[in-house]
Amino acid sequence: MLTNGVKCPMPTSEAAAVIAAELRTAMGRLTRRVKHEDRIPLGQAAVLGALDRNGAMTTSDLAADQRVRPQSMARAVGLLMEQDLITRRAHPTDGRKSLVELSGAGRAALEAERSRRAGWLAQAIEAELTDEERALLARSAALLDRLATR
Repeated sequence: MLTNGVKCPMPTSEAAAVIAAELRTAMGRLTRRVKHEDRIPLGQAAVLGALDRNGAMTTSDLAADQRVRPQSMARAVGLLMEQDLITRRAHPTDGRKSLVELSGAGRAALEAERSRRAGWLAQAIEAELTDEERALLARSAALLDRLATR
Protein backbone atom coordinates (compact mmCIF):
# COMPACT_ATOMS: atom_id res chain seq x y z
CA MET A 1 0.00 0.00 0.00
CA LEU A 2 1.25 3.49 -0.85
CA THR A 3 0.71 6.45 1.44
CA ASN A 4 1.88 9.76 0.05
CA GLY A 5 4.17 7.82 -2.26
CA VAL A 6 5.67 5.75 0.57
CA LYS A 7 5.17 2.00 0.70
CA CYS A 8 3.37 0.94 3.91
CA PRO A 9 2.77 -2.53 5.34
CA MET A 10 -0.79 -3.80 5.83
CA PRO A 11 -2.98 -1.03 7.19
CA THR A 12 -3.03 -0.73 10.95
CA SER A 13 -5.06 1.69 12.99
CA GLU A 14 -2.18 4.17 12.75
CA ALA A 15 -1.76 3.63 9.00
CA ALA A 16 -5.52 3.96 8.48
CA ALA A 17 -5.44 7.24 10.43
CA VAL A 18 -2.66 8.57 8.19
CA ILE A 19 -4.56 7.55 5.06
CA ALA A 20 -7.73 9.13 6.44
CA ALA A 21 -5.96 12.43 7.14
CA GLU A 22 -4.35 12.54 3.69
CA LEU A 23 -7.63 11.62 2.00
CA ARG A 24 -9.57 14.25 3.93
CA THR A 25 -7.01 16.91 2.97
CA ALA A 26 -6.97 15.91 -0.70
CA MET A 27 -10.76 15.72 -0.90
CA GLY A 28 -11.08 19.11 0.76
CA ARG A 29 -8.66 20.68 -1.72
CA LEU A 30 -10.42 19.06 -4.67
CA THR A 31 -13.84 20.13 -3.40
CA ARG A 32 -12.68 23.72 -2.94
CA ARG A 33 -11.18 23.74 -6.45
CA VAL A 34 -14.33 22.35 -8.06
CA LYS A 35 -16.39 24.98 -6.22
CA HIS A 36 -14.51 27.66 -8.19
CA GLU A 37 -16.60 26.53 -11.16
CA ASP A 38 -19.85 27.25 -9.30
CA ARG A 39 -22.22 30.02 -10.37
CA ILE A 40 -24.91 29.29 -7.76
CA PRO A 41 -24.02 29.90 -4.09
CA LEU A 42 -23.26 26.66 -2.27
CA GLY A 43 -26.24 26.78 0.10
CA GLN A 44 -28.67 27.42 -2.73
CA ALA A 45 -27.13 24.69 -4.88
CA ALA A 46 -27.48 22.29 -1.95
CA VAL A 47 -31.21 23.10 -1.69
CA LEU A 48 -31.69 22.62 -5.42
CA GLY A 49 -29.80 19.32 -5.23
CA ALA A 50 -31.93 18.10 -2.31
CA LEU A 51 -35.13 18.92 -4.21
CA ASP A 52 -33.77 17.16 -7.28
CA ARG A 53 -32.91 14.03 -5.28
CA ASN A 54 -35.94 13.97 -2.97
CA GLY A 55 -38.69 15.69 -4.92
CA ALA A 56 -41.01 18.28 -3.40
CA MET A 57 -40.37 19.01 0.29
CA THR A 58 -41.60 21.33 3.01
CA THR A 59 -39.27 24.10 4.08
CA SER A 60 -38.90 22.45 7.51
CA ASP A 61 -38.01 19.11 5.90
CA LEU A 62 -35.43 20.89 3.75
CA ALA A 63 -33.98 22.55 6.85
CA ALA A 64 -33.68 19.18 8.59
CA ASP A 65 -32.16 17.61 5.47
CA GLN A 66 -29.55 20.37 5.20
CA ARG A 67 -29.03 20.62 8.97
CA VAL A 68 -29.83 24.31 9.16
CA ARG A 69 -32.35 26.32 11.16
CA PRO A 70 -35.82 26.63 9.63
CA GLN A 71 -35.42 30.44 9.52
CA SER A 72 -32.22 30.08 7.48
CA MET A 73 -33.93 27.69 5.08
CA ALA A 74 -36.90 30.06 4.74
CA ARG A 75 -34.47 32.77 3.57
CA ALA A 76 -32.79 30.41 1.09
CA VAL A 77 -36.17 29.29 -0.24
CA GLY A 78 -37.21 32.93 -0.62
CA LEU A 79 -34.08 33.75 -2.61
CA LEU A 80 -34.57 30.74 -4.87
CA MET A 81 -38.22 31.68 -5.44
CA GLU A 82 -37.21 35.25 -6.36
CA GLN A 83 -34.94 33.75 -9.02
CA ASP A 84 -37.76 31.44 -10.24
CA LEU A 85 -35.58 28.40 -9.50
CA ILE A 86 -38.21 26.79 -7.26
CA THR A 87 -41.99 26.97 -6.97
CA ARG A 88 -44.35 26.57 -4.05
CA ARG A 89 -47.59 24.58 -4.04
CA ALA A 90 -50.11 23.43 -1.47
CA HIS A 91 -49.34 20.29 0.52
CA PRO A 92 -51.72 17.55 -0.70
CA THR A 93 -52.67 16.27 2.78
CA ASP A 94 -51.99 19.15 5.18
CA GLY A 95 -53.54 22.49 4.30
CA ARG A 96 -51.31 24.27 6.82
CA LYS A 97 -48.16 23.34 4.90
CA SER A 98 -46.77 24.00 1.47
CA LEU A 99 -44.24 22.16 -0.65
CA VAL A 100 -41.40 23.62 -2.65
CA GLU A 101 -40.05 21.96 -5.76
CA LEU A 102 -37.68 22.63 -8.60
CA SER A 103 -39.00 24.76 -11.43
CA GLY A 104 -37.91 24.10 -15.00
CA ALA A 105 -35.43 26.95 -14.66
CA GLY A 106 -34.15 25.50 -11.37
CA ARG A 107 -33.60 22.10 -12.93
CA ALA A 108 -31.77 23.68 -15.87
CA ALA A 109 -29.59 25.80 -13.55
CA LEU A 110 -28.73 22.76 -11.43
CA GLU A 111 -27.83 20.69 -14.49
CA ALA A 112 -25.65 23.50 -15.82
CA GLU A 113 -23.91 23.74 -12.42
CA ARG A 114 -23.30 20.00 -12.35
CA SER A 115 -22.04 20.03 -15.94
CA ARG A 116 -19.55 22.81 -15.19
CA ARG A 117 -18.19 20.90 -12.19
CA ALA A 118 -18.00 17.58 -14.03
CA GLY A 119 -16.54 19.23 -17.12
CA TRP A 120 -13.72 20.84 -15.17
CA LEU A 121 -12.98 17.62 -13.34
CA ALA A 122 -13.02 15.56 -16.56
CA GLN A 123 -10.60 18.01 -18.19
CA ALA A 124 -8.30 17.86 -15.15
CA ILE A 125 -8.35 14.06 -15.16
CA GLU A 126 -7.56 13.99 -18.86
CA ALA A 127 -4.76 16.55 -18.60
CA GLU A 128 -3.10 15.43 -15.37
CA LEU A 129 -3.43 11.66 -15.07
CA THR A 130 -1.88 8.79 -16.98
CA ASP A 131 -4.04 5.94 -18.26
CA GLU A 132 -2.93 3.82 -15.30
CA GLU A 133 -3.77 6.61 -12.85
CA ARG A 134 -7.20 7.07 -14.46
CA ALA A 135 -7.92 3.36 -14.01
CA LEU A 136 -6.84 3.56 -10.37
CA LEU A 137 -9.02 6.64 -9.84
CA ALA A 138 -12.02 4.86 -11.37
CA ARG A 139 -11.59 1.97 -8.93
CA SER A 140 -11.09 4.40 -6.06
CA ALA A 141 -14.36 6.19 -6.81
CA ALA A 142 -16.29 3.04 -5.93
CA LEU A 143 -14.34 2.72 -2.68
CA LEU A 144 -15.02 6.34 -1.74
CA ASP A 145 -18.70 5.86 -2.45
CA ARG A 146 -18.71 2.80 -0.21
CA LEU A 147 -17.08 4.79 2.60
CA ALA A 148 -19.59 7.62 2.14
CA THR A 149 -22.53 5.27 2.63
CA ARG A 150 -21.12 3.71 5.82
